[in-house]
Amino acid sequence: MKTRILLGVITGAFLLSVGGCGSKDAEPETETEEEAVYSVSTEAETEEAVPVVTHEGESISPFTGLWVDEEIAGQRPVAVMTENTKAALPQYGLSYADVIYECPVEGGISRLMAIYQDYSGMEKIGNVRSCRLYYIYFAKEFDAIYIHAGESRYAVDVLDSTFIDNIDGITGTGGNFFYRDSAKEAPHNYYTTSEMLSSAVERYGYDTELPDDYGTHWQFASEDEPNLLEDGEDAVTVSMYYQNASPYFTYNADDGLYYRFEFGAEEVDGLTGEQLAVTNIIIQDCYSYMLDSSDGTLSVDWSSGGTGKYITMGKAIDITWTRESDSSKTVYLDENGDEITLNPGKTWVEITQSSQSGKNTISAE
Repeated sequence: MKTRILLGVITGAFLLSVGGCGSKDAEPETETEEEAVYSVSTEAETEEAVPVVTHEGESISPFTGLWVDEEIAGQRPVAVMTENTKAALPQYGLSYADVIYECPVEGGISRLMAIYQDYSGMEKIGNVRSCRLYYIYFAKEFDAIYIHAGESRYAVDVLDSTFIDNIDGITGTGGNFFYRDSAKEAPHNYYTTSEMLSSAVERYGYDTELPDDYGTHWQFASEDEPNLLEDGEDAVTVSMYYQNASPYFTYNADDGLYYRFEFGAEEVDGLTGEQLAVTNIIIQDCYSYMLDSSDGTLSVDWSSGGTGKYITMGKAIDITWTRESDSSKTVYLDENGDEITLNPGKTWVEITQSSQSGKNTISAE
């Protein structure tokens, strides 16, 4: 009897031993505490390194190609005439602009038009100066509310028509939304603010939303895949022919921006103390002639098409431009006749007289 019991115990132990080695139902080996901590830490680090960006509540800006609050993306911009003489420096608010136009006016000087889709948060804007006829048509293609302080006599009839919504800071109701800064002499001391502009737009009853079918003003590359213009010429320094300010841009490869200089120094926004910088420069050559030789009033052809340059990321290419009507957008084409693709960011448009465009220089240094 004892022999049978002993044999049963030995046999059972053997079977358990064999079953433990080969059973599919056996529990896996238990992680050590140290291994478990390492695993959790590694998973957490991986999750932090790859954040999920949904852009919820945002849309692509039609003027910069950047993600902005969806309410801003659908808002009509304002286009503010800004003086560009040494007596007016520093200008205020230009670093907030999505697009800046620079055009020649009389006496060898240029004047700026700053286009702001989000014009909130600025305590001082300007100084604000008078309109020239061709600026109206550049503002119109952005469906902008045009802000000016007076105008040349050639622009009066268009401004008084229904062609463009505008606010004149010199005559009528518009003057209530501007002020003079006693620290500067007139006429270089006329300014407005974000609050004043919003009040003026409301007072005039202008629509504040872009049309549903406006789309994007330009064709933009994605931020992840920029347009490198690999076949373009090197463009580190871009100098414009405008006699008075002698403006130029220099490229910074570290951030991909062109920094603006004029009057022999950095052009700085008086609001932020920062130098103006943009991602894109478009040089648009336009036919021009004198409207009135007695006071030097210039006419610039905004509609007939012409040549130019597109400059970004340290490179430049030749372009042509066309415009179907006074209200339509200007389209810029590359050498193959395809619409150019701008990189997301701010853009500076240089309107140059075709007869003077050969004086602009683009260099690799």
